[in-house]
Amino acid sequence: MNTKTKYRIGFDLGGTKMLAVLYDAEFNKVAQRRRKTKGYDGVENGVARILGSIHDVLNEVDADPSQLLSVGVGCPSPIDMERGIIIEAVNLGWTNVKLAAAINKEFNCSAAVLNDVDAGVYGEYCFGAGKNGRTVFGVFPGTGIGGGCVYEGRIIHGADHSCMEIGHVRVNSQGGLCGCGQRGCLETIASRLAISAEASKAAYRGGAPWLMKQYGTAIADIRSGVLRESIENGDTAVEQITRNAAYAIGVAIGSVVTLLLPDIIVLGGGMVEAMPDLFVSEVDRGVRDAVMPAFTQSFEVCVAKLGDDASVLGAAAWAANLEQPK
Repeated sequence: MNTKTKYRIGFDLGGTKMLAVLYDAEFNKVAQRRRKTKGYDGVENGVARILGSIHDVLNEVDADPSQLLSVGVGCPSPIDMERGIIIEAVNLGWTNVKLAAAINKEFNCSAAVLNDVDAGVYGEYCFGAGKNGRTVFGVFPGTGIGGGCVYEGRIIHGADHSCMEIGHVRVNSQGGLCGCGQRGCLETIASRLAISAEASKAAYRGGAPWLMKQYGTAIADIRSGVLRESIENGDTAVEQITRNAAYAIGVAIGSVVTLLLPDIIVLGGGMVEAMPDLFVSEVDRGVRDAVMPAFTQSFEVCVAKLGDDASVLGAAAWAANLEQPK
């Protein structure tokens, strides 16, 4: 065992799986370990599984906990970043979980907890598509639509709450009910779930024959890759539905550009990975249609580069800012 080697960990706490990735001091990946979250198994058991995963990934390289500099955790939840508290992780049934304190107590290292999209955008800022940007705004459309913003190296957040919830910006005051309890949020018309629902209707009505034949109308089966295949196989109704949603995301981003003028807008997530050209072109068009003419040459829209590594890398990099010498 080389006890002089120092390590950092990035952790992604998903709804069904948790991923711990061990990095060296230069953020080179050394090892990783996945576990199932086991869903709603309670806060005490869930935190124990997180701590166990950290021990497991250290054991992969025969490292001692004393070699650990920091742990950063990305979680799909509103977060109190200053205190490292998960405010409400709906997918896990957790509220007010003091995760950073639990990690610090177990490993005597610096610990940070942040929203998973914030972590992903920070990862892209440090290592990916947003590198060298002054203000980087990221949008990750998926089952919902997450957003995050890094300004001069700092994640923008409130005093006691993560923010940049672009998916819950109201775009239609008479729109459908959103999962957040409000009506007409961007997620109700432009999330993958919303697109899949409209594609299902199109298939049922005969407007998407390939989709109907191959997958039917079950919304749960119409995922990002299926939408791409449907478009590639001539379902023009599905293509128009997807383009309309991407354009709506662009228009919503236009309001952010008007307020913050980010120089780089990063698009990530499963739908963007499945259809990068479509999303970049339509989001770009929507943004430029929505902003002041003087702003149209001040930003670029691009695809995220890090894929699934963005959140864990970003969480590890953010936690590194808190490190104390060991």
